[in-house]
Amino acid sequence: MVSRPRDLASRMAERRKPDDGYLRETFSLPRDQARVRARDFLKRYPKAAYMSAVESWRELPGGDIEFTMRRLASAD
Repeated sequence: MVSRPRDLASRMAERRKPDDGYLRETFSLPRDQARVRARDFLKRYPKAAYMSAVESWRELPGGDIEFTMRRLASAD
C-alpha cells in the first residue's frame, strides 16, 4: 500500500525507462559528497562531448540529495 504520493511517484519513475539514447545514473549522497560526485561526473563526461547534465534532483527527508546524472552513451 502506498502511504504518500511521493512514494507512488518514485515507483512510477523507476519503471519508466526512456529510450532516448542517454545513460542515466542515480545517486543518493550527503550534500557535500553529491556536489563532488556531480563535478567528477561532469569532468569525466564533458557536456560538449556527451551532453551531460544533472537531469533531476531532490532533497530527501534525512538531508541527503538524490540526483540523476545523464550522458550520451558515446561521443563522436
